[in-house]
Amino acid sequence: MDTISVNKFRDNMKSVVEEVINRHEPLKVTRRAGDAFVVISADDWEREQETLYILQNQNLMQQIARSLETHNSGKGYIPTEEQMNEITGL
Repeated sequence: MDTISVNKFRDNMKSVVEEVINRHEPLKVTRRAGDAFVVISADDWEREQETLYILQNQNLMQQIARSLETHNSGKGYIPTEEQMNEITGL
């Protein structure tokens, strides 16, 4: 994560925020008083929150683990060619 001073952030806020949004990388802003804060795009924040929800949900994590087991053992569901075309929009 890149770091920038609060003064530089304030002076270049528009371009810095655009860069955070376009790069999809958070930016740490430091203050002289020692406290810092992080700037992150709303889309990236929502994505992070969804990831945290899944990681904290034991039932979902168990479903993912079982799915990986069946996939790795070659016993998972294999869609027909017609189903694949429908999924991929072909």
